[in-house]
Amino acid sequence: MRRWCARPASAPIEGSEALKILDIRETAVPVRSSMRNAAFDFGEMTTSVVAVVTDRVAEGRPVVGYAFNGTGRYACGATMRERFIPRLLAEAPDALLDAEGVIDPERCLPVMNRREKPGGDAERAWAIGTIETALWDAAAKVRGVPLWSLLARRYGPGSPGERVRCYVGGGWYKPGQTVADLQDEMRRHRDSGYVELKTKVGGLSIEEDRRRIEGVLAIVGDGRNLAVDANGAFDRERALAYAAMLAPYGLRWFEEPVHPLDLALYAEVCGAYAPPIGTGENLYSLQDLTNMVRFGGLRPDRDILQVDPPQAFGIATFVRIVAMAEAAGFSRAQIFPHGGNQMSLAVVGGLGLGGCESYPGVFGAFAGYADDARLEEGWLRLPDRPGIGFEGQSELYAVMKDVGG
Repeated sequence: MRRWCARPASAPIEGSEALKILDIRETAVPVRSSMRNAAFDFGEMTTSVVAVVTDRVAEGRPVVGYAFNGTGRYACGATMRERFIPRLLAEAPDALLDAEGVIDPERCLPVMNRREKPGGDAERAWAIGTIETALWDAAAKVRGVPLWSLLARRYGPGSPGERVRCYVGGGWYKPGQTVADLQDEMRRHRDSGYVELKTKVGGLSIEEDRRRIEGVLAIVGDGRNLAVDANGAFDRERALAYAAMLAPYGLRWFEEPVHPLDLALYAEVCGAYAPPIGTGENLYSLQDLTNMVRFGGLRPDRDILQVDPPQAFGIATFVRIVAMAEAAGFSRAQIFPHGGNQMSLAVVGGLGLGGCESYPGVFGAFAGYADDARLEEGWLRLPDRPGIGFEGQSELYAVMKDVGG
């Protein structure tokens, strides 16, 4: 493996005592996107940016861990400020540390979950998961290593060659968009180095969507290079109609055809549609995913799981979800975390998963990877910056620094 020199020798991290969390801050920030899928638009969407301020110092500034709660759900700072942040700050500092005296996010989870009633996980999963992910960023930065490298050492196996597969999530619905416009978008993605693409379905009639799909296939060639995403918008009749329409194309996957909790309908769609189904981005706990695997008709030899780590209680819980899926017969190659951001990239790289998605030109500062990230025939090299690597994403890091102080 390449040897990472994550922090210059001239900028050591100051402080040798057990690490302390000085503060945890949250701010709601507008996503600023006018895009639309089959279910909703993002015109009012916000996200919570979290900063975990530690007592370690590098280059004259505190070491701060950052995260945000994604781009498909609203900011969730109220529960953070009322329950989860106060619980962590009130805990004895040593109780939150590992044997090396560094923050252990796994030890922080039960503290945040204290006095929480089981069930209804979404209400707290995003808030706890975002804080937990920021704690991982801080833990890796204190060690001076990329988060993906820390996760590989702790949970393995890491991605061979220190690179991961990356597909682009595009094909959003726009006013006045033609098939030729959609093709132009997909050509731009291919010219940027992407091989596998994803486009939306369900926002138009089935015949209009068929023309869109055939237009994209003319660009990507093989159906295995194209996935489609219905964003859970279909009822039974429309889901089965789209399944019949899509099946001959042999697509990479048909994502979220129906409501994420309608397990019986998922099982029916899986029974009617032989190619792969993708789901999981709107499931927020180990139990949610366990129920989907048990009762949703998913096929371990082909279907795709797409959990979003910061929205599902964080990375440590995501690791347990991966273990559950493997025990049920899924391979790590079938797990593609939702998110299109550096948090998911670190998880994919550390756990050796199937790949990442990307949202170029979508969701403003909250999408994509470092400014110097480059795709090479669908492969993205893992970063060498400490932690998640937000510092290499200039527009987003400017937002985060305003929160971290």
